Amino acid sequence: MSPPYEKLTPDCVLDAVESCGFRCDGRLLALNSFENRVYMVYLEEGAPLVSKFYRPGRWSDEAILEEHRFACELDEREIPVVAPLVVGGRTLNEHAGFRFALFPRRPGRSPELENEETLAWLGRFIARIHAVGALTRFEHRPRLDVESFGYEPSRFVLDNDFVPSDLRETYRSVVDDVLGRIVACYQRAGRVADIRLHGDCHAGNILWSEEGPHFVDLDDARSGPAVQDLWMCLSGERSAMERQLSVLMKGYREFRDIDTAELVLVEALRSLRMVHYAGWLARRWSDPAFPVSFPFFNTQRYWQDHILALREQAALLDEPPLELIM
Repeated sequence: MSPPYEKLTPDCVLDAVESCGFRCDGRLLALNSFENRVYMVYLEEGAPLVSKFYRPGRWSDEAILEEHRFACELDEREIPVVAPLVVGGRTLNEHAGFRFALFPRRPGRSPELENEETLAWLGRFIARIHAVGALTRFEHRPRLDVESFGYEPSRFVLDNDFVPSDLRETYRSVVDDVLGRIVACYQRAGRVADIRLHGDCHAGNILWSEEGPHFVDLDDARSGPAVQDLWMCLSGERSAMERQLSVLMKGYREFRDIDTAELVLVEALRSLRMVHYAGWLARRWSDPAFPVSFPFFNTQRYWQDHILALREQAALLDEPPLELIM
């Protein structure tokens, strides 16, 4: 297969933006993105735009439009999420075989997650997103579950010989053990409600300005438990995470309640992300950008460290859930 973005030249990017009625001045800047290709494009008049070219074959048009509708729904309720521009009555455009969307540029800095005021603000912000997310369901975007984030990616790396032969059975045994424990965590949590989520709520997707935070990149929006958008704001030892979570939840509960049974899923969701990440790198390995950007992947050392990290997660999955410090 040819590289997915082989024909996405700078001229193609500029022509795509101009096909939407804007006049570019010839300057563009590639922004940090591996799954898609994202560029800041400067215009002859007005502020620059951000153009996002979707990875061919990843999402259907319906799934992308569902992401756009969610972002626009949040924006209409004055929740600071960067929504796509409506151009000629549509948000999803096509040029030279590439699907793309245009966004206003919203600069900002990374949030200071060690600051309690920042955590409380993020808690309120995420709760407002979830309040809207709970109003209806995604029809075309997937659900975050153990099959799609655990069993499927682990099968892929094994079936396609990414795991070195001398580590295959060890990896298989460890990942099966971890996924079994994750299933047990879901069983302990009981009936957890799935809502529409940001889905990839890490610090890199949160930009802070003088007005406060705003979220970018809903490309991984999907259905799942609310705690998925909370746990990535936590770090450090257990005691530190409990303090962070307590502050985050205090802000969250100003706008929305949450079932504390979901807290048993924190380490389960972290473990699923680790397994999914390895599978994601494996699936994208034929894209020339990935071996250059992730030289550590697909090495003996990578899989040794990955197996060790999963073993450590296995122990954490048996521990009691984080407790809120009231």
